[in-house]
This record gives sequence, structure tokens and C-alpha cells, in this order.
Amino acid sequence: MAPESLVRELLGVLEKRAPEHGVDIVDLEVVGSRRAPVVRVRIDHADEDAPTITLDEISAETSWISDAIDEVDPIEGPFTLEVSSPGMARPLRKERDFARFAGQTVSLTTTATEGRRRFTGMLGGMRDGSVILTVDGDEVAIPFAEVRSCKIKPSFE
Repeated sequence: MAPESLVRELLGVLEKRAPEHGVDIVDLEVVGSRRAPVVRVRIDHADEDAPTITLDEISAETSWISDAIDEVDPIEGPFTLEVSSPGMARPLRKERDFARFAGQTVSLTTTATEGRRRFTGMLGGMRDGSVILTVDGDEVAIPFAEVRSCKIKPSFE
């Protein structure tokens, strides 16, 4: 199975079950070789007002995530499952993420085939289906469908 379709399938399975566990599937990626793939799942509390998810909570959630992946069995052979918090460089994947983290500095890459593809700036949220960024004092609107990846840039001040 192609990596992109595998990720979509796994996200679909996990996102269907996540609400019953009070969890948000922040991000999922499959890395490594075909012989030794690693499935990385980043989770957080579904309640946006809850504190950051703890290591004990991640440990408790890992079993249903593993069971859900095993039920659909999309990966031939063994794989390694890594479940973690989104961390400080949290990936933004859903439209609600872009609204929730407005005001944060982000690094965004687009799927554009012409012009600029990488942006770093202040996230202004969502407007009319586009992600709004302020980059070097100018407002930029990037259609949500063209966002390849976006991560919060942590500040260590």
C-alpha cells in the first residue's frame, strides 16, 4: 500500500475511535523501511481547554490505538508503534487547528508548483477556506487544500 493511502486509512480508523476515548489524533506518519516500518501517532486531549496530555495518559491510550491498527491490519509483517504528545513543534493538520493556534509563529509548506512554497510567520487563523499568515509584515492567504505541512515554531524566550 502506498504510504499516503496507508496514512489516510490509519487516520480514518483512529479518528473514528478517538472521540470515545476523549483523544484528538493530532498527526500520524509512517516512516522507515518496508521491512521495519514505524507508525508514529501524536495524540492530545480532545478538550482544547484540558492541560497537555501526560505520559501516563499516552501510555493508557496506546493499547486501543494498537488494537485499532491491528484490526485493519494494513501493514504486512511487524511494525513499531510510537505514540506521543504533539510536542512543542505541534503539527497543524485540521482547519480547527489553524483557528485554535492563531497568534502562534508557524512554519508552513505548500503543495504549490510555482512561486514560493515555504513560509514562516504569525498564524492569523482561517478565513474563507484559506490559512492566513503574516509574513514580514504582509498578510498572505494560502488555500487550505494547498497546505502540505504546518508546524508551530517553538519559542524558547
